[in-house]
Amino acid sequence: MTAYVVRRVLIMIMLLLLLTFVVFVLFSLLPADVARLTCGKVCTDQTIELNRARLGLDKSIWEQYWIFLTGIFFGRTYGVGEGAIVCEAPCLGYSFTKTEPVLQLILDRLPATIFLALGAFILFLIGGIALGVYSALRRGRWQDKTVMGISLVGYSLPSFFIGLVVIYFVIIRWQILPFPQYVQPWEDPVGFLQTMILPWLVLAVLYAAFYTRLTRSQMLETLNEDYIRTARAKGLPESVVVRKHALRAGLTPIVTAAGLDFAGLLGGAIILETIFSLPGLGSLAVSAVLDPDLAILVGVTLLTAVFIIVANLIVDVLYAVIDPRVRLS
Repeated sequence: MTAYVVRRVLIMIMLLLLLTFVVFVLFSLLPADVARLTCGKVCTDQTIELNRARLGLDKSIWEQYWIFLTGIFFGRTYGVGEGAIVCEAPCLGYSFTKTEPVLQLILDRLPATIFLALGAFILFLIGGIALGVYSALRRGRWQDKTVMGISLVGYSLPSFFIGLVVIYFVIIRWQILPFPQYVQPWEDPVGFLQTMILPWLVLAVLYAAFYTRLTRSQMLETLNEDYIRTARAKGLPESVVVRKHALRAGLTPIVTAAGLDFAGLLGGAIILETIFSLPGLGSLAVSAVLDPDLAILVGVTLLTAVFIIVANLIVDVLYAVIDPRVRLS
């Protein structure tokens, strides 16, 4: 088991290094002139060239990447003299639009995204798996058809549509909840729950529909296996057969999807964060596109990709826990 984890960690480190290069090069090849975008309102040719030198854009792409990479571990300085800007390690860049290091901007927005992702993840994973098992055990009956019909509707509707409908009825028309105004949970727990409950439910409906159908298909496939019939023939309780044998055997694709979906949510649910006015990474990325601010876009993109790679590592380890045969691969 230890050797298996070490191999996966080494692969993750190599992927992270490759990732930093790919993300940096892709944004460097964009047609936008970063020196012009960050020089301020009054831009002369001389100002743009001085700004280009301050940002290190007058160097080759390889030198720029090396400065960016070393800045992550050791920090970097933009410019020289009294006007120099120091970006402490780990430095993901500096936003001249917002006059703050990119990492600080991300850390300020990250809690809202984590709370949104975590709450929705718990709801849709528990709800989706439970409904999928329930539907599989009642295959062909009206309960199965009802659950599958509802999940199909939930899976088909876009998130912005459900979000706007919920806001109109729950907040505007029926006035069950106040308009969303994000606060930290340790400052105002009640206000936090009032703000987050609707985004959680909207995301849970969208993702639970997928997990319901996925769990049902895996359960139906597993319940037809010979070892399930053997377990039942031995007189094991149906709950033990379903929970310990059938569900565990079908968890592999569910774990894969759950890990990647959670990592994607940590990267920011752009549409819902915008609709519900949540100060998360998704809304930060939207503001960076509108400004525009390439430094923030690079930082958010890089962090999202890191979440996905780390989630893959966790999924690989969970594979080995669920199915010991994976450790041999």
